Amino acid sequence: MSKVIYEGWMVRYGRRKIGRSFIHMRYFVLEPTLLAYYKKKPEDNQVPIKTLLIDGNCRVEDRGLKTQHGHMVYVLSVYNKKDKYNRITMAAFNIQEQLMWRGKIEFVIDQHQESQVPNGNKYASFEYKSGMDNGRTASSSDCEIQFNAHEDEDESHSNLLRRTTIGNGPPASVFDWTQEFDSDLTNQNANNQAFSRKHWRLLQCQNGLRIFEELLEVEYLPRSCSRAMKAVGVVEASCEEIFELIMSMDAKRWDCSFQHGSLVDEVDGHTAILYHRLQLDWFPIFVWPRDLCYVRYWRRNDDGSYVVLFRSRVHEKCGPQPGYVRAHIESGGFIISPLKPCNEKPRTQVQNLMQIDLKGWAVGYVSSFQQHCLLQMLNSVAGLRELFSQTDERGAPPRIPVMANMASASAPSKKNVKLQESSVHPTPPLDQTNAASRHSVMDEDTDDDEEFPIAEDEQQAFRTKHENDAKRTALEEEPVDQIDLSCFSGNLRRDDRDNARDCWRISDGNNFRVRSKRFCFDKSKVPAGKHLMDLVAVDWFKDTKRMDHVARRQGCAAQVASEKGLFSVVFNLQVPGSTHYSMVFYFVTKVLLPGSLLQRFVDGDDEFRNSRFKLIPSVPKSVGSTPCLLGKAVDCNYIRGPNYLEVDVDIGSSTVANGVLGLVIGVITTLVVDMAFLVQANTTEELPERLIGAVRVSHIELSSAIVPKLDSDPS
Repeated sequence: MSKVIYEGWMVRYGRRKIGRSFIHMRYFVLEPTLLAYYKKKPEDNQVPIKTLLIDGNCRVEDRGLKTQHGHMVYVLSVYNKKDKYNRITMAAFNIQEQLMWRGKIEFVIDQHQESQVPNGNKYASFEYKSGMDNGRTASSSDCEIQFNAHEDEDESHSNLLRRTTIGNGPPASVFDWTQEFDSDLTNQNANNQAFSRKHWRLLQCQNGLRIFEELLEVEYLPRSCSRAMKAVGVVEASCEEIFELIMSMDAKRWDCSFQHGSLVDEVDGHTAILYHRLQLDWFPIFVWPRDLCYVRYWRRNDDGSYVVLFRSRVHEKCGPQPGYVRAHIESGGFIISPLKPCNEKPRTQVQNLMQIDLKGWAVGYVSSFQQHCLLQMLNSVAGLRELFSQTDERGAPPRIPVMANMASASAPSKKNVKLQESSVHPTPPLDQTNAASRHSVMDEDTDDDEEFPIAEDEQQAFRTKHENDAKRTALEEEPVDQIDLSCFSGNLRRDDRDNARDCWRISDGNNFRVRSKRFCFDKSKVPAGKHLMDLVAVDWFKDTKRMDHVARRQGCAAQVASEKGLFSVVFNLQVPGSTHYSMVFYFVTKVLLPGSLLQRFVDGDDEFRNSRFKLIPSVPKSVGSTPCLLGKAVDCNYIRGPNYLEVDVDIGSSTVANGVLGLVIGVITTLVVDMAFLVQANTTEELPERLIGAVRVSHIELSSAIVPKLDSDPS
């Protein structure tokens, strides 16, 4: 076996053929001529999952930071420039591990290129960065590499040893205050110098920080626009630890001005759009809270320092939120620079700059409001210092919740904002986040149901007991609008006895746990309660071919409901084989509530339906149940009739999904199986989730299926 240069566990992530994204742990091994990864630590002669030959033509691409299932991962992509599509992508939960792997792989590439150098002369490294301003600190991790005309720089530059990542710098809308120059020096040929100290005035020392205020050449600033201020302090931690904590937006924060944050959009590995709610303590009874939507850019400089830049921007997924005033960041961010260790402990200088317009009447008329809030935000550096000094638990990977669409119909007018601020603000809505749990690092053989599965233990059940009781009470108090079920029939009989066979019955909604009103915050789930629709009939069909659009069959429950002015949702579970089977469930209601999630599902497009259509299968007396987003797992065909929506679910369209849904159909003839159908709720307005309906099928016999009479499909 060849000598191993480096090995260890890294992250593999991507998207399956059926559309589900995945994140796995894989064991990577780097040898002098090979990079390979395995499902577990390799033993003698074990065959790897994938390999990539390493030679002088290989390149390492720093993809930066990606968010996968709520996890923050730092991505590397290794490829051969002569075959750019044959590559291995790997990621780490912390940037230290990513940097270690990157250095080891580049070392192996350098060794191959050195062996190709004539006369044994070692060439210097060549690094190209498009759009880099003069005086900019060299950065080896600016943005994702771009394949362009410079791809063959090796041939045109004799001093090339290996190619490092190409970066385009920060977005044009983001002002890089870390590279601001003295206006008197910008036109000189002398070395560019950083922004001179004379442009900053030491304002005060507070909480072990030095607070500076920018000195401007202008004498007047608009009332709403503050001077830039920055806090400078020293933290006993490595640059990487501080950087990772600053980049995360989970509940474990260090600054008292942070209430909630989430990812809105990921532009690339170095640029993202974030949503941030501020928690300011300046007369909160009278002044409405502030929130932010801003672009964040980061880079790692070659001296080991990190730069993080902020600038507000408008985004379609993050419109103004009711109960909040949208503040505006003119410029802001962090500089994280390494210092010499003290007593063998790492030390880092952290600079936090902020120039922000908090908007609203309080800024214009009460000067202390702006400065008080700005100082509160700058004190985050002291929070960082105290966090690292008071704990040794630095191993937990930071996370960032992903926000659902928060677009609003229209922004409130300035007049409305003033009226809002002059009164006591109501309780703000909960946040729409889809944070992943610790269980989202899955093995490749598992195909979990939801994008973000969560564990439900006894402690969580105890914490949400009162909420569960309140939910059940509220559902039970809803007015009951009964539908006459005597006019509906299907060929599979209904029998409510516990020991009945080859039949169906309505399953109690409380047998299923769904997302609660506070799911966005604490991932709690509650018993589902009453159904939105009534299950009126079940058909059990067989034929030599697949049976589509069964709701067009004359005399079926959907047609009878349409004649009575009722609306139906029909679920047709199609089971392929030498004989095709279909189990059809007819759910009926008197009216669809306009604007409800169910109404949006019925009248929405297929993309929206596929992203929300969920099934919760369960075997009674077994442990738990695993929900499945059917629209992402298998092919679903939606037929919108005049008074019905039919969903044809082709279970045989995916091998992986066949395994997931085997619980439903594979054991349906021998066991009692419960199934609940619902539309997944992602935002606060949609929560809590409600079941469309639930059914229990008991010991179904294949022989009881009949061949239906289906008229020609007019569609």
